[in-house]
Amino acid sequence: MSFTKKWLRKDIQSISAYHVPNSDNFLKLDAMESPFVPNQDFQNEFTDFLSKVEINRYPNPSADEVVQSLRNLMGVDDSYGVLLGNGSDELIQILAMACGEKESIMSFSPSFVMYEMIAKFTRLNYLDSPLIDFDINLEEALNLIETQKPKIIFIAYPNNPTGNLFNREKIETIIKSTDALVVLDEAYYAYSNDTFLNDIAKYENLVLLRTISKIGFAGVRLGLLIGSKEIVSGLNKIRLPYNVNSLTQAACKFLLNKKDYLQSHANSIVNERKKLIESLKKYKNITVFPSQANFVLIKTEESEKFFNFLLEKKILIKNLSKMKGLMNYLRITIGSKQDNSIFSSALDEFFS
Repeated sequence: MSFTKKWLRKDIQSISAYHVPNSDNFLKLDAMESPFVPNQDFQNEFTDFLSKVEINRYPNPSADEVVQSLRNLMGVDDSYGVLLGNGSDELIQILAMACGEKESIMSFSPSFVMYEMIAKFTRLNYLDSPLIDFDINLEEALNLIETQKPKIIFIAYPNNPTGNLFNREKIETIIKSTDALVVLDEAYYAYSNDTFLNDIAKYENLVLLRTISKIGFAGVRLGLLIGSKEIVSGLNKIRLPYNVNSLTQAACKFLLNKKDYLQSHANSIVNERKKLIESLKKYKNITVFPSQANFVLIKTEESEKFFNFLLEKKILIKNLSKMKGLMNYLRITIGSKQDNSIFSSALDEFFS
């Protein structure tokens, strides 16, 4: 037996690492990234801004300027606390680390895989409440909450990979039914027509997660948790020092102040989403689901053939067939007008 097999936790050995497919020279419509590349003047200004970073010094430990930029961009009230992380993933991990031994994290399926993965990494129990028609089964969820008493409940809003908003009244019922911390993950807030941001003041057990990955800056890796100052203060004790590096902080101070740039691209994505959904609906052998995110979920009996056909065309989308309850489902990230035209041509070639 090798050293690694003797040394590494058995439960870690039995799981697969998060897989990111090779995408070199592909049209990327698989990872909910922004398709918009800044123009040369923008990039030159950005490069000049980054050149002033003192990389020989540790970063600002509290990243105050970044927090203020996020408050301005997202309309986060000064009465709320904000905690930054290296993407939302680190914040999910911090939340899990706040739980005690053998306590439970609850979420819904299908949803964002990192809730379950991080529960396993941190040796917590994971409670799964399956969705019905991609919405919360309230009776089953409330029973799970009452009998298993989870410490944290993660709710993606809009949900990934389905793209829809869950029923708001059901979510509010869950928040009021439990002593658990309810985490509304609003990664796709910029493309949605609803948010729980103003509800944080109503519910002491509610916090929000957001990220700048979906609004144009996936490479910067910055997530934020918004909640009461008391909750944020407690979680900040778990956060490792200097978790947001100097280059990320400098990039955010520059990029997050480009509010018009961000809004115009968000509007473009929403418009292109509408066009793509209408295009997909033309094909009788494709079921298209409503979306409040920057992607669209479809179902087709020819999912594997279509996915492989797109690979041959150097177009990469997300094949969800290995996820629980998502056999024959595919997820398509909304691209630029040109990206979507290329995808639509391939779509027409295959299904017509």
